[in-house]
Amino acid sequence: MRSGLANPVGTCYNNIVKADIVNDKYVRLGKVRSVIRDLFEYGNARKAQIGEENVFDFSLGNPNVPPPAEFDAVVGELLAACDPVTLHGYTSAQGAASVRQAVADYINGNFGDHVTADCIYMTCGAAAAIVITLCALCNDGDEVLTFAPYFPEYSVFAGQAGAKLVAVPTVPGAFGIDFDALAAALSERTKAVIINSPNNPAGVVYSAEEVSKLCAILRAHSQKLGRPVWLVSDEPYRELVYGGVEVPYVMNYYADSVVCYSFSKSLSVPGERIGYIAVNGAAARFEDVYAAICGAGRALGYVCAPSLLQHAVARLLGRTSDISVYAANRDRLTAILRGCGFDVVTPDGAFYLFVRSPEPSAAAFSERAKGYELLLVPGDGFGCEGYVRIAYCVSPQMIERSVPAFRALAASYGLL
Repeated sequence: MRSGLANPVGTCYNNIVKADIVNDKYVRLGKVRSVIRDLFEYGNARKAQIGEENVFDFSLGNPNVPPPAEFDAVVGELLAACDPVTLHGYTSAQGAASVRQAVADYINGNFGDHVTADCIYMTCGAAAAIVITLCALCNDGDEVLTFAPYFPEYSVFAGQAGAKLVAVPTVPGAFGIDFDALAAALSERTKAVIINSPNNPAGVVYSAEEVSKLCAILRAHSQKLGRPVWLVSDEPYRELVYGGVEVPYVMNYYADSVVCYSFSKSLSVPGERIGYIAVNGAAARFEDVYAAICGAGRALGYVCAPSLLQHAVARLLGRTSDISVYAANRDRLTAILRGCGFDVVTPDGAFYLFVRSPEPSAAAFSERAKGYELLLVPGDGFGCEGYVRIAYCVSPQMIERSVPAFRALAASYGLL
């Protein structure tokens, strides 16, 4: 019964606990948004109150650059040329065969001969890809390691799989992999390690040397356990790199690997929710792993990713929106913040700045920033205290309008 409405035919239950009606875990998740979404919704409310131009919203990783012109052209061609019943109908549960073949061909042509069409599972973005993958790989009580700072929803995805997320500290200030901390975190319960490079929120890109060393450690631990420790690479920002930086492809370094990819950032289509899982064809018991991916997708209801989008991205593999805008935003905002006295981590990829809080509590810093209409996400939710994340996938005009606010915020801490 909805609050405030009469219930003429319902029964009044006075003495039952909430868990007898619904799943309490999901009640908690539904009532408490992620710190990112909470700040984003706060920003929407403030924009309605004082005008969008007066709120400097750096909260959400929502691309401000439009999709490449080819995207609209391809969608238009599909709508004009294809039988609408077929185009908008169900594909195979794991994705249309022609689309999966196109993805496999692209991976093999660019990164090495690792996959076939039967290694690919089309998904509604990277989030669906990760939760499917973890549910396929993990059993109750397993542990999934990741490196802090990390995308906060990893803990939700691991929990859905019955696993526990273990955050491994990184090199302070630089956020590269701390291999001693990794060795200390590995245990007999470790089932998988998630890497996110380029990283959200720090923008760090792991070098080939780091990835190679990581894989050697995981290979040794797998041999010790007598089973694979899986390497899951979360790659929505793969193409968003600057200054000629290259992102190593994990399948070139480790057989028991899975890549979770999204077109949201590369093509600037986050609202369309399209991506894929690629399982390394050299993985141990590959057939069972891929079957588990298909089974997890079925159980979670993540089957038949949007048909139109599947066929569109198959024609746009390797294309990107104009990422030079992000590079310019990164450089301009970094200069502004450093000019104000803030300590900024220089990112090699993605579209976030990680900025050290001038006081011990990043949450308090974020709250003070709201007084200047600056929306900065505290890093505590990313497993890294003392920093805030600033998404610079915003208009250059907003960055310029925000300068007085950042200067005033800095002055309030005596930085200017």
